Amino acid sequence: MNYDVIQARYVDGYKIRPRFRDGTTGELDLRSALNGPVFKPLINVNYFKRFGIHEVFHTLVWPNGAEIAPKYLYEHSRKTA
Repeated sequence: MNYDVIQARYVDGYKIRPRFRDGTTGELDLRSALNGPVFKPLINVNYFKRFGIHEVFHTLVWPNGAEIAPKYLYEHSRKTA
């Protein structure tokens, strides 16, 4: 299964809407996934909004190097398309 994130947009709070390489779109709240020191800056919603998509690993990444596995994003997304 190809879990690559090809697009993602901020929804609100800690919710994002990723689109995956297989065409699936989902929505998930990442608040419960923000555990550990690398995720501490992401508790600030303004910092959380600064995610991008890693060009090699095709997953969400933040300026401090925090990232979440694309498989986790895929499996925890409430599929919308």
